[in-house]
Amino acid sequence: MRVAKSSNSKRSTRLERFARQHRSCLTESEARLWSALNAGQLGVYFRRQLPIGARFIADFCAPSVKLVVEVDGGYHSQRRSADASRDRKLARLGYRVVRVSAELVLSDLVAAVAVVRAAL
Repeated sequence: MRVAKSSNSKRSTRLERFARQHRSCLTESEARLWSALNAGQLGVYFRRQLPIGARFIADFCAPSVKLVVEVDGGYHSQRRSADASRDRKLARLGYRVVRVSAELVLSDLVAAVAVVRAAL
């Protein structure tokens, strides 16, 4: 007997597929920040494009400390309200969110990493 998937399960599967696709096509700023976050370089392990819950994909997440790092490109200036709402929803799931501008990552990677380190 086959059991139909619930809509949350279908959404989760779509979200996982979407995240998997995006792992292979990082933006330049995401790729640069990832080079500084991967392999436990800051003392915790980050994962990239990680689905969280049934609705969110984090640019980077350190699950052990429940820290989400989002790299905000130019379009985020028009999404402040939506981003704030998303951050509140992630907080209800127990995650802290730190946002780093793509411009900072590209112009001063050391400063961008310092923002993440301070959040840890």
